Amino acid sequence: MENALNPLEAPDLTRTDSAPREALALPQAVLWDMDGTLVDTEPYWIAAEHELVEAHGGTWSHEQALQMVGNPLTESATILQAAGVDLPSEQIIDFLISRVIEQVEVEVPWQPGARELLAELRERGVPCALVTMSYRSLAEPVVGMTPPGSFETLVCGDEVTHGKPHPEPYLVAAERLGVDVTRCVAIEDSPTGIGSAQAAGAATLGVEAVVPVPVLPGLSRTPSLALVDVDMLSRILAGDVVDLIED
Repeated sequence: MENALNPLEAPDLTRTDSAPREALALPQAVLWDMDGTLVDTEPYWIAAEHELVEAHGGTWSHEQALQMVGNPLTESATILQAAGVDLPSEQIIDFLISRVIEQVEVEVPWQPGARELLAELRERGVPCALVTMSYRSLAEPVVGMTPPGSFETLVCGDEVTHGKPHPEPYLVAAERLGVDVTRCVAIEDSPTGIGSAQAAGAATLGVEAVVPVPVLPGLSRTPSLALVDVDMLSRILAGDVVDLIED
């Protein structure tokens, strides 16, 4: 049974049924989205989209950019073509990725609490996978700036047949780790990514970043990873719905 928590309360890391901490199983793995979840790169993508559309004589609004958050890059390229970018999809994707990589190489904009949660997961022996619609050429540099052992595998947008919101990316991640996806917690920031994780059967935590995280059955929510620790992830896995967002 799911237990919804009062979003006005500070995070209480005991179970709502008062079960002892040691009775809560750790996740078999934690499956992380990247853009907007691990790192605050969505502004980099949006700036690159504006630059590209305007270079081709079109206009691009912030609202249009927000609708792209979490999309597979091939889908984003199609939308940009409709906005007036007269380039093949591959060239559009290469341009966007190159612009974001340029920014990441200057500074990785870690989301608050992300590195601390990664460190705690390493200390407690919980493996992690990165599950992103960004291509490996961007994901590898980001992962390379985390401590060794932070991520055991990467599932990238150029390595799956079906991107988010299809469940394939999360199912592939669990398969590579050799774990049961229903015994994993996925951390996501976009409705598209949340849909993918929930469709795969993972317990899911939505972190509000650029776009609002909707209220959905079974979905836990937080305004920041700085409020999250491994015990909270165990509670989410056990069926608690932890909602720390005040709507």
